This record gives sequence, C-alpha cells and structure tokens, in this order.
Amino acid sequence: MRMSTKTIDYYFAPQSPWTYLGHSRFEAIAASAGATVRVRPIDMGSVFPVSGGLPLGKRAPQRQAYRLVDLARCSKYLELPLNVKPKFFPVASDDAARLIIAVDMHDGTEAAMRMCSAVFQAVWVQERNIGDPKVLDSLVVECGLSPKRGEQSQSQAVQERYEAYTQEAIDIQVFGAPSYVIDGEIFWGQDRLDFVERALRA
Repeated sequence: MRMSTKTIDYYFAPQSPWTYLGHSRFEAIAASAGATVRVRPIDMGSVFPVSGGLPLGKRAPQRQAYRLVDLARCSKYLELPLNVKPKFFPVASDDAARLIIAVDMHDGTEAAMRMCSAVFQAVWVQERNIGDPKVLDSLVVECGLSPKRGEQSQSQAVQERYEAYTQEAIDIQVFGAPSYVIDGEIFWGQDRLDFVERALRA
C-alpha cells in the first residue's frame, strides 16, 4: 500500500552497526510507503567535532560496555546476525562511502542501497575489511555491478559529493548515524524507525 510521495534523506556512516541493524527494515518501510530515498554517506569524523560526539575509543568505559550489550540485544530481537566485536573495526570507511556514492551516481538508488547492505554485512557479519580496496572490488562484483565503480569512486566528482553530503548533514544538525530526515525532521537511530513510518503515513 502506497502511503506517501515523501523523500527521505538517509545519512549514515558505512561502518555503523546501528545503520546495519536498521537498513533492511528501513528499506522495506520506504518501499511500502512509496517514498524516495536519497542515499547520503557522510564522514562522521567531520561531524563529531561539530556535534560534540566522540569516536568509540574515546567514550566513557560504561558507554562502551553498554553499547556491546545493546548491540547483542538488538541483534537478537531483530534476528539479524552481528559480531559485536568484528575483526575489522574500527575501520576507515571513506573509500566505502565513496563507492556507495559512485554506485548511486551510475546505477541509481536501488543499486546503492544494495551496495550499502553488502558493505554493512561485510563489516558486521562476514568480518571483511572494508578499508581494503580489494574487498570493495569484490563487493561490487557480488552486487552484480560494473568493476569500474571502484575506480570511479576515486573521482573528484564523487569526493565533492561526499564532502557536500557531510556538510549538508552538519548544516541541518545531524549528529549520529543512521539519521533519517523527512521534511526537515531528523529521526536518529534505527530504533526510531517506527516514527519514520508514522511520518510517512502523516
């Protein structure tokens, strides 16, 4: 049933476990609503200094401990596999972000969302290193996309778009991943998807 013709700006970092946990459900909610998704990978390393956020390693021990408990809890509840301490995390994710943007530019939103899913699962399920260009090239092939995407992801046009999405997120006061933005309203976290769905019905 189509509920709306709204647009959802989808801000996330490719290494975010919370984005992974919400991705398939978000995709289903958007599709059910007939909503347009605009895929917006961002550099949280640029967002945190502005928003007051801290990289995981600099957070208080009790916050780090609770995060592991909550990831396991959410994984079990959502019935999604997840390694709470994957082999390759923290990981540099700029190349993965640029790859998703390149796929979006050349293949469209549906393919970009598929690429997102592959990247998220690589980190949190398959324990693959998304900081390794060879791994990213493999993910492109596994998604049935042109092997040129890796090279294209290093273009100036892609880099400019990555910087623009990050600045856009800062300007509208996004501070965490994932953030879903509908008509200027921010919904932060996969646990806010019920509210995303309600906003699409409004």
